[in-house]
Formats: sequence, C-alpha cells, structure tokens
Amino acid sequence: MKKDEIPPGRRTLLRVGACLAAAAAVRMLTAEDTGPAEGAAAEAAAGPAGGAQAAAAPRLKSTAYRLAPMTAAAPPQYRTALPPVRRRPFLSMPELGPQTMVLTFDDGPDPRYTPQILKTLREHDVRAMFFVCGEMATDNRDLLREMHDDGHVIGNHSWTHPLLIKMSRDAVRDEMTRTSEVIEEVLGERPQWFRAPYGAWNRNSFQIGAQLGMEPMGWTLDTLDWTTPGTDTIVRRVREGAAPGVVVLSHDAGGDRSQSVAALRTYLPRLLTSGYRLRVPPKRR
Repeated sequence: MKKDEIPPGRRTLLRVGACLAAAAAVRMLTAEDTGPAEGAAAEAAAGPAGGAQAAAAPRLKSTAYRLAPMTAAAPPQYRTALPPVRRRPFLSMPELGPQTMVLTFDDGPDPRYTPQILKTLREHDVRAMFFVCGEMATDNRDLLREMHDDGHVIGNHSWTHPLLIKMSRDAVRDEMTRTSEVIEEVLGERPQWFRAPYGAWNRNSFQIGAQLGMEPMGWTLDTLDWTTPGTDTIVRRVREGAAPGVVVLSHDAGGDRSQSVAALRTYLPRLLTSGYRLRVPPKRR
C-alpha cells in the first residue's frame, strides 16, 4: 500500500463521520428556530444557566419577541385633567381680560326663548355660557347642537333643577351625571362647568362636580329676570352692574322669558358700544 493511499474501510468511516458532523452543524444552526413548546421543554431539561453573565441577563423566552403595531400615524390622545375640589364657585372672571364680561343663561334650552337669544348673540358675534338642565337638553337636542356650533360654552345645571343641598350624595351624583352624559351623547364632549341650581352649593356638589371634570361657576350680577320685573328693569340692572370680570346671570327657560329676550336685545349692543367685550372661559385640555 502506498504512503498516501487510504484503505477502503477507513475511507468509509471518514465519510460516515463527515455526514454526522454536517448533521450536527445543521442542528446547531437551526436550534434558534425551535417552536415554543420544544424550546420550553429544552430549557426545563437543561436547568438554569450558570455564571455571572447568565444571572445578570437571563435568557428571554421566544414569547418576549413580539412586534408592536405601528402607531405613529394615529392622532395623539389627550385627557382633560380633573380640576381641584373647590370650596366656593367662581363668582367673576377678571382673568379673561380688561373690560371683559361673561353672559350666562340658565335652565334651557327652551324652544320658545333660546332660539331668539341665540339669534341676538349671533348678530353681535358674541359667545355666552348656557347652563342646561338635562331634562330640557334631552328634549331639545337640536338647540344644544346649535349652541355648540355657535361657539357657546355648555354647562351642567343638574337634571331636574332640584335643591341639591337637601339631597343625598347618590342623588346629587345622579342629577349631575345624567346631565353630563346627555351633553356628551349629543356633542361628543362632556361639560367642563357646573352651576348648582339656586346657587346652593355644598361639599357634595363641589366634590362630585370635580370628579366629573367640572369647575363650579357662580355669578356676580343677578338680573332677577326670573321675577319678570320688566324689560327696562333688567336692562338697568345690567348696565349699572357692568364692570370688568362680571358674570351676568339670566335665564332662557323656566317660565316666561320674553322679558329676558327683549332685555338682551337692548343691553348687549350698549355694552359693546361702551367698550366691553363679552367672552367665555377657554376650554381646558
């Protein structure tokens, strides 16, 4: 036998060994593709890895590698922060600027008077706050939308206009929650302001209002239009009480409000001519 010649038997053994080595290499290259069940069984059989590196960075299971959906194109989601629990309502709004007043209307919307008030405000390009009662709002949803479309602020004035300080906490929550829900159902957003009927506040109304995301709004000047004192008297009260930051209380429902409608037509242009600006609080983010 020549020096470099390999016997046939040994050549066969070498070929078998090469095949076995190749198969082992293939298994090593494809081991990371093992399915979840097989991989978990292998880890259980092998036990925990030893060494400081293994202890510091344990091997992650295949279930840890998951692609999260891409959300870059989705609009950001904002949540309005809950206001603090107040001890008294806002009675004026000087922070809106010099020579600025706020007009507010309670108890509506009422199809007999609210459209006329909206028309007058629209003619003078003025925004106001409307504190609506839920039972009126749910029956006059088109007027609620019209208020919103004109840029007015919609506030919560309870569902049935009760005296909240005489009610249980659960009853107060029900009055306020139902009204906020119907406003959200119609307008797509919850109110950010609340006014207690009769201006009668207590701890429950402040706390529940804050939990529902609402600030309490009172008033500086009460026109007492609900007593139907006469159009001239309402106009005189507004003009004499006008001052920077003043919040004016009037009504667009709850009785005969024809005097309130007529008075607005008179005192609104006079306020504007006197240099007053009629504004509403900005929406909170």
